Amino acid sequence: MEQGFDDFGSGTSREEFAIVLDFLPHGYPDDLRPSHRKTAIAQALGKSHLSLLELIPKRDVFLQPLQDVYVGSGKRDQIHHISGTIPITRLTATAHSELEFALKDLVHNDEQRFVQFFNMAQPLTMRMHQLELLPGLGKKYMWEILEARKQSLFKSYADIRERVKLISDPEKLIIRRIFSELSGDEKHRLFVR
Repeated sequence: MEQGFDDFGSGTSREEFAIVLDFLPHGYPDDLRPSHRKTAIAQALGKSHLSLLELIPKRDVFLQPLQDVYVGSGKRDQIHHISGTIPITRLTATAHSELEFALKDLVHNDEQRFVQFFNMAQPLTMRMHQLELLPGLGKKYMWEILEARKQSLFKSYADIRERVKLISDPEKLIIRRIFSELSGDEKHRLFVR
């Protein structure tokens, strides 16, 4: 597996928490099985590896969009098991629209994790740097970031904006990159496992 950005930060190999994007108490509408055989489904975004997950909640559990749920290997109160990962094309319309809000909150609230990317990003090849994989970031931006972090490591998004004048919104760059990775459009993955 390629080294992703999460290899720099989190040492966990599986998701511990997920953000619910949609809850389908009667399963998928296109499931043709009889209703007594259908199971409730939750579509969620893993908080560590940013994978899109299909969760099976415990019986009589009702979940809300943007609710955090524990999906780790310990005792789970709300989730029976993880069915697996799902492609972005399998998300319901509700899950797809909630994904944007979930990512904005996650990237905003976990600022140090993503600022660390700017501090730790390395060359991929002799001609390509991880920083250049962010949308709209070319060699000029990359060199400005590298020069600024030589002086001292970045402390926040505001610090990046202040010291790298060409970058007006580092959060947006990260969110756009994550969406692109979730869509399967990228050869190299920085954030999504």
